[in-house]
Amino acid sequence: MATISLIQAVNQALEQQMEKDPTVVVFGEDVGFEGGVFRATAGLQKKFGEMRCFDTPIAEAGIIGAALGMAINGLKPVAEIQFSGFMLPGYNQIVAHIARMRNRSRGRYTAPLVIRMPYGGGIRALEHHSESQETLFAHIPGLKVVIPSTPYDAKGLLTAAIQDPDPVIFMEPKRIYRAFKQEVPDEEYIVPIGKAKIVNNGTDITVVAWGAMVREVQKAMKTLEGEGISVELIDLRTISPIDQETIVESVKKTGRFLVVHEAVRAFGPGAELIAMINKHAFLSLEAPPTRLTGFDIIVPLDKGEHHYIIDPKRIAYEVKKLIQY
Repeated sequence: MATISLIQAVNQALEQQMEKDPTVVVFGEDVGFEGGVFRATAGLQKKFGEMRCFDTPIAEAGIIGAALGMAINGLKPVAEIQFSGFMLPGYNQIVAHIARMRNRSRGRYTAPLVIRMPYGGGIRALEHHSESQETLFAHIPGLKVVIPSTPYDAKGLLTAAIQDPDPVIFMEPKRIYRAFKQEVPDEEYIVPIGKAKIVNNGTDITVVAWGAMVREVQKAMKTLEGEGISVELIDLRTISPIDQETIVESVKKTGRFLVVHEAVRAFGPGAELIAMINKHAFLSLEAPPTRLTGFDIIVPLDKGEHHYIIDPKRIAYEVKKLIQY
């Protein structure tokens, strides 16, 4: 068992699945020779050759459209979009074709493909490099949307995504690509898609987060625990489908709910989760279910980004407000 970072876990999952299944192909901008802008695919072209790991033109619609063609003809493509903000030219292919293929063909064709993309802020990047756009995918029937927050989950969830018979959008929080390391089994394993993880058991409040926000909540918990506040932290892991059972049962126990996400507030995942809590756990609530999110603005550039990114102080403040309600 090696101690590796999230980006290394992604690379390991890709390598193992390519080794196991010759129909798995990996491609995207700079994915082959350079090993990707973040080196997620480093060494794969050298090991498996240019037919199975290759560079593409800067044409997201072409990348995603080609992935669909490969998928319905027997391959298992893993396409990388260099940054999630660049996926918009290919969004038509995702929504109009990939998500609908099983339904359109009445099950004759499926689209067993994965679209990987680094997402989120926190690295002082340029415009179109820092968005959190999970809502754009989770709103579309026919897509599964996965966001890991640890190296262990990254490997297990990506393995599950590659083996899934339907399309999976795999969003990687680039802010924590190399932020920490974790022990990860060398052999193949699967973390089920659609199942949240209770990171910490608590009694006073349920906090749901995903991606880079999980670590920010954990940092806030150190302060809160010192003040006698017990937080039950749930890592959602899969934005679609949502693990309703785990979240609802937790809120019935704690009586309070806070969702923390980096995406903008309006029409975001937090609103869906709050609606779910109001429907299934309303009589257990001791305070209004609340969301702490990004602001409804374009992610600021370098000098202003820290005003946008949610930090442990803001999280602790919101938790204490709900406890004191």
